[in-house]
Amino acid sequence: MKKLLFYFILALLISPSFGQVVEQVVENPVETDIQVLLTDTVSEKQTTLGKTIDSIPTVQIKEIFSISKIFWATVFFLIAYFIIRFIGKSIETWSEKNAERRIRGKAILPVVKIVSWLIISYIIIRGIFQPPVESLIAFGASVGVAVGFAAQDVLKNIFGGFVILIDRPFKVGDKIEVGDVYGEVLDMSLRSTRIHTPDDSVVTLPNGDLLNQPISNSNSGESNCQVVAEIFLPITIDTEKVRKIAIEAAHTSKFVYLAKPIVVLFFNEIKHEKLCYKMRLKAYVMDIRYEFQFKSEMNETVMSELLSSGIIDSRISI
Repeated sequence: MKKLLFYFILALLISPSFGQVVEQVVENPVETDIQVLLTDTVSEKQTTLGKTIDSIPTVQIKEIFSISKIFWATVFFLIAYFIIRFIGKSIETWSEKNAERRIRGKAILPVVKIVSWLIISYIIIRGIFQPPVESLIAFGASVGVAVGFAAQDVLKNIFGGFVILIDRPFKVGDKIEVGDVYGEVLDMSLRSTRIHTPDDSVVTLPNGDLLNQPISNSNSGESNCQVVAEIFLPITIDTEKVRKIAIEAAHTSKFVYLAKPIVVLFFNEIKHEKLCYKMRLKAYVMDIRYEFQFKSEMNETVMSELLSSGIIDSRISI
C-alpha cells in the first residue's frame, strides 16, 4: 500500500502539466488565484444574464398598439379631457363668488389637473395597452434617455412645477413679484406660471426660471393684503394733521380691511432737487384685487382734504 502511494505521488511530480501548474503558482500565486476567481465570476454572470434574457417574453409591437386599442385610448383621452376641462371651469366659476372662495378654489385647481392626468395616463397605459412590465421599463428607460437630451429645458420646467407644488412659495390667486414682473397668479401648470399684471397683461414665466429668482408674496394665501400709498409733500407741512387726515381717509374707504392696523409714516426725500416728505399710508384691503383702486382713492382723497383745509397750497410745487 505504501509503495502504491509512493508511485502515485512520483507520477504526479514527473507529469509535465502538473509541473507547469506548480511553476506558475510558485512564480505568481496571487495572480493565479485572482484569475481563476474572475473567470468563474464572469462565467457565472454570463450564465445568469443569458437565463434572464431568455426568460423575458418577446412581445410583438402590433399586440400592444393594435388599432382597436389605439381607438379606445383616443376615445378615453377625449372624454377625460372634456371632463377635466369641465371640472376646471366649475371650480373657477365657484371660486369667483368671493375672495375667500377664489383663494381656496384656485389653489387646488393645479393639483386637481395634474393628479387627474396622471391617473388617466396610468389607466390608458395599464388598462388599455397593457404592455408587459419588462417592456414598459425598457421603453421608459430608452425614452427617458432620449427625452433627457432633447428636452432638457422642458424637463427642468416640469421639475420646477413639482417643486413649486410641494414647497408652495405661492398659490393661484396670490399677488407675487418675480424680478420686474408683479401681478396676480392666474394659472399654474407643470411647465409654466401665468401672472396677470396691473396693466392688464398676462405674463407667462417658465417654472424653471422661478426656482432661480427671489419671489415676493403679498398675501400668502389670504384674501387681504397690505397696500402702500405714497404721497410727496412739502417739508413745511404739519405731519400730525396730515397723519390724522390720512388715517380718516383710509377708515372711510369701502375697500379697507379694518381688522388690521392702518399706519402713516414720513420719510425725508430729495425730489426735483428739493427736500420734501414722502408720506407712506399703509393699510389692508379686503380683496387683493382692490389694491390699485384703494391706492388711487387714497391719493385723491388725501390730497383733496389737504388742499381744502389749506395745509398745502396748490401753487406750491415739489
